[in-house]
Amino acid sequence: MAATPQNPAASAPRRKVSRHRGEGQWAMGHHTPLNGNEQFKKDDDGLNVRTRIETIYSKRGFDSIDPNDLRGRMRWWGLYTQRKPGIDGGKTAVLEPEELDDKYFMLRVRIDGGRLTTRQLRVIGEISQEFARGSADITDRQNIQLHWIRIEDVPEIWNRLEAVGLSTTEACGDCPRVVIGSPVAGIAEDEIIDGSWAIDEIHDRYIGSKEFSNLPRKFKTAISGSPLLDVVHEINDVAFVGVEHPEHGPGFDLWVGGGLSTNPKIGVRLGAWVPLAEVPEVWAGVVGIFRDYGYRRLRTRARLKFLVADWGPEKFRQVLQDEYLKRALVDGPAPAEPVSRWRDHVGVHRQRDGKFYVGFAPRVGRVDGATLAKIADLAEAHGSGRVRTTVEQKMIVLDVTEDQVESLVEALEALDLTARPSPFRRGTMACTGIEYCKLAIVETKQRGSALIDELERRLPDFDEPLTINLNGCPNACARIQVADIGLKGQLVLDDQGNQVEGYQVHLGGALGLEAGFGRKVRGLKVTAEELPDYVERVLKRFQAERADGERFATWASRAGEEALS
Repeated sequence: MAATPQNPAASAPRRKVSRHRGEGQWAMGHHTPLNGNEQFKKDDDGLNVRTRIETIYSKRGFDSIDPNDLRGRMRWWGLYTQRKPGIDGGKTAVLEPEELDDKYFMLRVRIDGGRLTTRQLRVIGEISQEFARGSADITDRQNIQLHWIRIEDVPEIWNRLEAVGLSTTEACGDCPRVVIGSPVAGIAEDEIIDGSWAIDEIHDRYIGSKEFSNLPRKFKTAISGSPLLDVVHEINDVAFVGVEHPEHGPGFDLWVGGGLSTNPKIGVRLGAWVPLAEVPEVWAGVVGIFRDYGYRRLRTRARLKFLVADWGPEKFRQVLQDEYLKRALVDGPAPAEPVSRWRDHVGVHRQRDGKFYVGFAPRVGRVDGATLAKIADLAEAHGSGRVRTTVEQKMIVLDVTEDQVESLVEALEALDLTARPSPFRRGTMACTGIEYCKLAIVETKQRGSALIDELERRLPDFDEPLTINLNGCPNACARIQVADIGLKGQLVLDDQGNQVEGYQVHLGGALGLEAGFGRKVRGLKVTAEELPDYVERVLKRFQAERADGERFATWASRAGEEALS
């Protein structure tokens, strides 16, 4: 029939009708895998790959590994292939995975709460020296990462770790990763509540369980009862923050939906107070929501923060209570502002039992196996059997008697592990970078270390708390958006028009005090070579222009673009 003004639809093109697949949310009945990652998880649980590693791959070698295990399921046991040496950052997004893969692995040792005995630390150091070419990095999630691991050696490494109570179980993958906790839990004089029991319960009940081994993506947890707010709770999927309830006493304020990467979001309070005994149950409820309602269609939207943003805290709390806990949560107060601008526990501090803990700063988290063993020896020689890692890539020796403190500080100093660092040594951290990471575009560890030296030389009297975070790519493993000076690695043009390594600059990010993301000055990028000059210039302007007592983040948020360039 010919189209007429009375029947305009007759000439319109016929629209193809397709069945809406939703976001892949299991609770909505969408169980069909909508991408390759969801397919391989459905085909076989990531935890099952351990048997194949032990019985097949470790005996037949790297080339025998199934691709879905190699670049997928092996992460559930803390294993990533590392970057093949010699591939520059310009090829990171161009080459296929098999072209970037080296035949060696990064192995992540899971350290819940950052808690280690000296025996455990010594074993990690020995494994590093024997199987990992001496490599060892302390991460900003309290783990220790080793490199140059051969698949043939993995079963023996597991045996040695598990013999001292350590593991790599779910250290990576779409599952509940390490539970970070206050490194001074149970010993700090000012602690509101000790969350150690809850960390242990979560680990023992749920880690390695298939109840939560297939989540939409990774899931990050933080638990701390410290008034320093020392576990970056604002950027975790779920966080339990120590508070004092006016009627019920000490417990935890519940936060959900934080995370960084390319779509950063600060977590939100649910307004609920959780007693210590209920933390594992509430944690499992939040993880259950993520498992059942989390978005599984696009990997870029498969984090809990997107669901929380769409639902809002009120709906999230209601679903948690009605469908998962089957009871109402108690309303509670927000945490107070942290009592210090440094939250890393570096320095000498008195414990509640009268002994002391000594926090010290490696260079951007980089140590080595021999140094880890020496730290264990030093701790024991000074009467301690316990050490801790922190979320700032630092370490702590606990339980030191007063008469042993100065001797320990001096011995650590001899290893270039200072307990009295400059603000630059104390506040600079870096991700793995292009040396090992297949996603990285630029180098970070050596550059961060060199930057510390330059700034200490150029600005010896600078004494303000300051964070400088270097990241090798946009994924923000080193938390660039919430640093005073965040440096996101990318390729930039130098004065001669050559493409070189450099950074996009984020300024004025913060956690704890007025948490928020740093600003990006339009077009502001610096080459790696120019980096020390740039940071020196900005810090001198800050010193000249700041109001009395003003923090760098506050100044950077109000300063003109010319002052920040």
